[in-house]
Amino acid sequence: MLSSAAPAQYLPTRTSPPRQPDDVDVHLRFHTVHGYRRAYRIAGHGPAILLIHGIGGSSATWEHLIPVLARTHTVIAPDLLGHGASDKPRADYSVAAYANGIRDLLGVLDIDHATLIGHSLGGGVAMQFAYQFPEHTERLILVSAGGVGREVTKVLRAVSLPGADLLLSLLRLPGMRGQMGLITGLMKLMDTDIGHDAKEMLNVVDALPDATSRAAFIATLRSVVDWKGQMITMLDRCYLTAGMPTQLVWGSRDSVVPVRHAHRAHAAMPGSRLEIFEGAGHFPFHADPDRFCALVDDFINTTTPADWSAERWRVLLREGRPGPTLGLVGAAHQRAVVRDLRLVSERSAT
Repeated sequence: MLSSAAPAQYLPTRTSPPRQPDDVDVHLRFHTVHGYRRAYRIAGHGPAILLIHGIGGSSATWEHLIPVLARTHTVIAPDLLGHGASDKPRADYSVAAYANGIRDLLGVLDIDHATLIGHSLGGGVAMQFAYQFPEHTERLILVSAGGVGREVTKVLRAVSLPGADLLLSLLRLPGMRGQMGLITGLMKLMDTDIGHDAKEMLNVVDALPDATSRAAFIATLRSVVDWKGQMITMLDRCYLTAGMPTQLVWGSRDSVVPVRHAHRAHAAMPGSRLEIFEGAGHFPFHADPDRFCALVDDFINTTTPADWSAERWRVLLREGRPGPTLGLVGAAHQRAVVRDLRLVSERSAT
């Protein structure tokens, strides 16, 4: 459930970022909402696309994609509260609070509807936004999203434990970054899944320069992950996405949120599409940014924005959650979906 603060360094299938229009400005801008400074990037004209980064990251993770998407859309990429250049108060960092904050920022910017693209934690926030504010949501694109199953990298589970602040502080000591770089380089040479994501994960540590940043990161992480894994789920109300155009995107070698979660979500979300980036890790939009932008463009052009109806919403709620859709995935995935659906009573995204 991570995001990178410096995506341009890690585009393994390219030698340079995707071509950008010369006239697109993606510099940070700021608004104060509820007394807290919120940083965001905005560019382009047309229907709105909202980009939501993952934990420990910022809008910079989308920096080289924004100009491409902005050719045909208004693109908004906020730094979530506690991240990037936004304020980092002692506050509520739950996915529901983040959804509220995004709603308020869109209100400040006079944007009523948007297609939401969420990565990792941002995918969980996007799903929560669609649940809380379906009337403002046109489409969902969930990229390596959190909230689908309990499994998550042991690194995040460890950081959720007491003493995490000390651990993160030690990783920033002189010399430690070089040693960690050697280790991650070795993992990459050994062609391990975690080797695909290790450099991006180290970027998260680099993006936490002080105690305030680390405290916000840990508070956010502990709202969604404990030593057992992910604590919340979207599976209990995925059925509410019926009629909501939804695209799932995953890397086949994701070491943070395993690709099997993509198949679980696909089985639980009626009418969803699934795209697997073979060989990519937790950041498929960094591994192949041109393919990702083309996928987004095709998805938007071939779908109709969701037409929310209060009456239809009431009908879905009254009918309740159906069983998992069989036949879309193999037997092992079906059993996993059933297992996770049974666990949702103790892990709610509300």
